[in-house]
Amino acid sequence: MTIWRSPIRLAFCGTLAAAMFWLLIPFAATAEVSVAHKVTAVEARLISAEDAVSAEAQTLSAGLDLNLADGWKTYWRSPGEVGIPPQIDWSGSTNVAGVDFLWPAPERFTAFGIENFGYHDEVVFPLQITLKDPGEPVELRANVKLLTCSAVCVPQDFDLALSLPQGNSIDQVSANRIGAFLARVPAEGGAAGVTAATSHINDDFTRLTIEIAATTAFKTPDVFPEIGDGNTLGKPDIRLGASGRTLWAEFPILAYMADTDAPPRVTVTDGPDHALTVTPDRATTAPTPPFSIDRVVPGIDQVIWIAIIAFLGGLILNAMPCVLPVLSIKLSSALKSEGRGNAQVRAGFLAAAAGVMVFMWALAAVLFALQKIGVAVGWGLQFQSPTFLVLMLLILGLFTANLFGLFEFSLPAALTTRLMKAGGTAGYGADFATGFFGAVMATPCSAPFLGTAIAFALAGRVIDIAVVFTFLGLGLASPYLLVAIVPNVVRFVPKPGRWMIALKAGLGILLMGTAAWLFYVLLGVAGSRAALTVASLGAVMLFIAASPWVPRSLRWPFGLALAALAVAAAPFLATPAAPDAQAGKIAWVTFDRGDCRVALNCEMRNPTKSTALLCP
Repeated sequence: MTIWRSPIRLAFCGTLAAAMFWLLIPFAATAEVSVAHKVTAVEARLISAEDAVSAEAQTLSAGLDLNLADGWKTYWRSPGEVGIPPQIDWSGSTNVAGVDFLWPAPERFTAFGIENFGYHDEVVFPLQITLKDPGEPVELRANVKLLTCSAVCVPQDFDLALSLPQGNSIDQVSANRIGAFLARVPAEGGAAGVTAATSHINDDFTRLTIEIAATTAFKTPDVFPEIGDGNTLGKPDIRLGASGRTLWAEFPILAYMADTDAPPRVTVTDGPDHALTVTPDRATTAPTPPFSIDRVVPGIDQVIWIAIIAFLGGLILNAMPCVLPVLSIKLSSALKSEGRGNAQVRAGFLAAAAGVMVFMWALAAVLFALQKIGVAVGWGLQFQSPTFLVLMLLILGLFTANLFGLFEFSLPAALTTRLMKAGGTAGYGADFATGFFGAVMATPCSAPFLGTAIAFALAGRVIDIAVVFTFLGLGLASPYLLVAIVPNVVRFVPKPGRWMIALKAGLGILLMGTAAWLFYVLLGVAGSRAALTVASLGAVMLFIAASPWVPRSLRWPFGLALAALAVAAAPFLATPAAPDAQAGKIAWVTFDRGDCRVALNCEMRNPTKSTALLCP
């Protein structure tokens, strides 16, 4: 392990302490700062702890002060996957032998899976100025190049100048500000409290593993390794052992260039007031993690929170457009409840709730089984199936025609008599189907409300899937359960009258809109040929169902035959996706995340130019 004694930082602290000593001596002076460079993203200036150069002074304490606008950031010396660190040219300065640029500890920014390191809001980079001629006046002239990023990245290129005459004047405000950010520069050497540090890069240069032992326990550390220019790392897996005094971290290496390889230098931050930098020794084998992670199991509090989200999402689904058919069936069920006893009303609505829950549990079981055999599963995948879409479209078409009065559903006389003898239970099967069908139609509308809960379930254990889908079903079935608990609410439904005709027409319009939406989805999934064929067969089926010239005994057989033909024809006539018209004209290359970083950095340097010729 290489110990960094940090003479620059020690000298800087000495110079700053000397400057602070002069604060004890009363004098009248005007603070010396450079004229600020102000743009939308950043306001920059040079500041100095000394407003003048004292006799025989060999060094000065200064700082590059950046105030970043809200939402903007700039980069650390190792910017991460993309970005450019600040670059300063002091060649225009007078009486300056050298400038040591110190870096306060960075923060990690993660956006779209890309890891970056840098600063937001404000930062002062402490500067240790070494003079050519001690005690003589100084002209600081800096050409500053830095990259500022928000929703877009804007390169900044500007000049700052600061003149310091001879004298003993001190700027207390600037000295305090420089000192505050100097305290954020990572400790090195003995001040770091590190007792051992090792690193290892595997043979195929895809993993960097680091282990650091310290005298003080880590709490919530973050780790920033540097392994050479152009080499980039992904998000780390950080684990603590030995009561927090051992830090183990593993990084995926996203881009590795052997010609720029350098011994890893590691900066560790642990809260706003603790940071250290160390160069670990290279190990022949990767350090062993302090513990293994077979699987991260969510806590009971997380499961409860996800269950609440699933329940609320299911409840909201009752008002979504995908569930409009259910609204019509719910109202129809309530209207038909007139004259039935509370026990029958309760049983009917419990049957509807059971239909919802059975579908949810069945779907959960299917998704879990597919997940276990390695099939990629998702939510609402059935709406990508032409067969399923045609079936739903035909059912909605029949319901719509029924609400518009084109025909009435009627069962054979023998079956009707048998159901009547069953003691009034004939409607329970229909109620069950109502809930089941409503749950089927709810799945495509759930994504905006249930993305987190469904993703949690599909990536989790069987108990996670069961909890999410159970509470989703309970939320969707809540209106049924409410009526089952308080059956008397159906008494508030108005008495039958002419208003029911208008209601049926309104519900028919809603169902027609839902059917039109399903037809649009079918067009996208199966193509126009299959969709138009299904529409034609569906129209013939509705004509047969409503035609007075077709005997009732033949309507069901003909209708079922046409429905079966439509369901079978849709996948057969589906048009495959058209090949890309540009295929063969594009010079496709193998995706490489490291190449993306190089190209993106080039784009950042040349945002207003055509980069097709400038960047790889």
